[in-house]
Amino acid sequence: MMSIKTYSRSVLCMGTTVSIQVIAPQSDEANVLHHISKAFTIFKTVETTCSRFDAKSEVMKLIRHVKEPVSVSPLLFEALHFAVLVANETNGIFDPTVGKQLENRGFNEHYLYGKPVQVDEAVDSGSYKDIVLDTHKKTVCLQKPMIIDLGAVAKGLAIDLAARSLPYQHFMINAGGDILVKGRNQYGELWKVGIQHPGIQTQSLLTLRVTDTAVCTSGNYARKNKTQPFMHHLVNPLSPSTGSSLLSCTAISPSAMLADALSTSAFILGAEKGINLLNDADIGGVLFDSSFTPFFTSDMEELMNYDHTF
Repeated sequence: MMSIKTYSRSVLCMGTTVSIQVIAPQSDEANVLHHISKAFTIFKTVETTCSRFDAKSEVMKLIRHVKEPVSVSPLLFEALHFAVLVANETNGIFDPTVGKQLENRGFNEHYLYGKPVQVDEAVDSGSYKDIVLDTHKKTVCLQKPMIIDLGAVAKGLAIDLAARSLPYQHFMINAGGDILVKGRNQYGELWKVGIQHPGIQTQSLLTLRVTDTAVCTSGNYARKNKTQPFMHHLVNPLSPSTGSSLLSCTAISPSAMLADALSTSAFILGAEKGINLLNDADIGGVLFDSSFTPFFTSDMEELMNYDHTF
């Protein structure tokens, strides 16, 4: 009888702890560890391409060129292309050009070194409409000075790419609570994914039982301003002074990049409009308001079984 083993490894990357767990034959240990290492390399590559917190990243080099078509890597082009698509679909509620607003809120320090990354160039009030993409030449032309923030896209993209690189039927990738699972866990059961309680890290508001899907959560508790704890990083580009009525929003989709972006968008929109956005996109989700009341998308029960734990 074939002996099955659970292989697990974690690294610090993209501002969080990324963990990969693979269920595979014990006899295949060398290959499994090799593929897990390759998957982590993908996370590192996405970070060095898309990070606003690294002055040497490709996206930070891009913003130094205004009104000039720039050839970019396929990876950066994919991230920007997807971000602009979501911005169009949400009428600007999701906007990858909110980097300056985030800098102004104090979210400009590298997570490892604590050094601020400040853009010296003057920054105009550009929006996603000022990002011109040429899909044939794979060039990007920024019509106005701007700071691009791909935080709500890059991690999901890295998860998706890492998942495609793993030639196994059963595994989980957990990037700071944004999770993609395939197959079954080490007990042959559906994977259990908890939605974190905003105030208690060790407690879940809801436990989902899922397979072959991504579960991504955006909340006002994940990243806080050091000097102003009430200020979080999920900005409404159309009305920066307006806060969301929600504590968290979780989106469930086969694509982590889509779930990541839409969980952010739905959080900003609030309960009613957020649920409508997820329903229109035909993906599952659950939103929690300030009283911990859950709001479910219409197809939640069809997608999975869930246990209330609050």
